[in-house]
Parts: sequence; C-alpha cells; structure tokens
Amino acid sequence: TKGSNIEGGNIGGMTLTTGVYTFTTDINIGSDITFSGGADDVFILQTTGKLMQAASTNVILSGGAQAKNIFWQVAGRVLVGKTAVMQGILLVKTDVVFETSSSLTGRVLAQTFCALKMATIPQP
Repeated sequence: TKGSNIEGGNIGGMTLTTGVYTFTTDINIGSDITFSGGADDVFILQTTGKLMQAASTNVILSGGAQAKNIFWQVAGRVLVGKTAVMQGILLVKTDVVFETSSSLTGRVLAQTFCALKMATIPQP
C-alpha cells in the first residue's frame, strides 16, 4: 500500500506514482491530478466513500502511464463535474454522474446506473 487517507482524501494538485492508495474518506479532486509511471505501472485507488471531481479539472497521465491501468474502486457515488476530464476504470458500487461536457478515457462499471449529461466516453 502506497498511502492511506493521504491529504484527507483531497488529492487535487498531487502527482501519484504506481501503487495502492486506500481511503476511508471521500476522494476529492479539486484541481488537476497527475499519475506518473511507465506503460505497465498500475494505480489502484480504493475508497469507502465517494469520488468527487470538480468542474474543469483534469486527470493527467505522464511518463507513459495509461488510463487502462488506473483503477478507481468506489463504495459510494462518483460525480465528474462539468468539463472535467477523468481517466481510468471506474468500479462503482452505486452510481456515476458525468456532468455537461465532461469526459472519460476508460470504462465505467456501476452497480446501479451511469448518467451522462452530454458527456463523452470514447471507445478505448
């Protein structure tokens, strides 16, 4: 495990390296976040709470990191704000909402529903 409850779940502005990150709090992305690693590096973020990404923020990949190797395991709901760019595989126990003009590079697997409000999820 790389970190537990880092920054109290407020991970905006951070650069994360390969590993497993666990949270017993909500995960909040209030500003751009970067995943830095090679093409085969895996990143796992697990929370017992929610994942909230603020409007106009970006999940950025550097050093060859790939969206297909970023796993967001969320027990609560996921909200991706307007014009936000999310990357990775979302494994969600409840629901996922993508606000207007938001996007995802990756996949969504939600137990209840996924709402797209004029959002884009291109085929990988």
